[in-house]
Amino acid sequence: MKAIIVDDEVNGIVTLRKMLENNCPQVNVLASCSTAAAASQKLQELEPDVVFLDIQMPGKNGIEMLMDLSRQDFEVVFVTAHNEYMLQALQYSAADYLLKPVDEDRLMEAVQRVEKRRAAEKENEPVSTLAYNIHKTGMPMEMRLCLPTLKGFTVLKLDEIVYCAAERSYTIVHLVNKRSIIVSKPLSDYDALLTGTNFLRVHKSYLVNLQHVIEYQRGEGGTVIMTNGAQIEVSRRKKEPFMARMKELFHF
Repeated sequence: MKAIIVDDEVNGIVTLRKMLENNCPQVNVLASCSTAAAASQKLQELEPDVVFLDIQMPGKNGIEMLMDLSRQDFEVVFVTAHNEYMLQALQYSAADYLLKPVDEDRLMEAVQRVEKRRAAEKENEPVSTLAYNIHKTGMPMEMRLCLPTLKGFTVLKLDEIVYCAAERSYTIVHLVNKRSIIVSKPLSDYDALLTGTNFLRVHKSYLVNLQHVIEYQRGEGGTVIMTNGAQIEVSRRKKEPFMARMKELFHF
């Protein structure tokens, strides 16, 4: 895979390039850039398959650079020291994100994820979803979620998800059509990712879409009935925030 590294810190570029050379021989780093302007030019010239992109840079940042590009048919792996809310929004459809200092195992996972997404039939869908979400930043419920699967990926609208359930280190995503998707990421990742949307962690094992709650039954914590018929326990600790969010959404 042809790659470009974009980072305003020279040490960051050198370290990531060396890690890729040592652990990911399938990645050929064609260029490295320290500014968005230089990166935009190299993207046009070299047409990479994947860009390892820092977000915080002087002048135009990585997000602004992506918004201004006419060509967006490459995968993006964000590499940043800042785990901020903006990053959560962009996680919806980037191939992956890596926090500095970069862990070698996480880097190899990110590269494998890029390979799977590029090998999938609808090769450009995650990229177009990323572009779509960048322009929807600030409107989280209008964004789309790109779920990595064993066969590639699935792109969903958030209102298609009824709830997510923890299954050891995996997450099972339950959909409106009674389908389910197994994702090799823990539920805590999606709890953080869906901050600012209509999703709420009501139990250590469940993250629910409040728009799909049709009934609440009282109890120590209580039970919610979802539109697909699922009955989900609300933990005692989560009962108060659950009721507060429901009142906020439905004004009762």
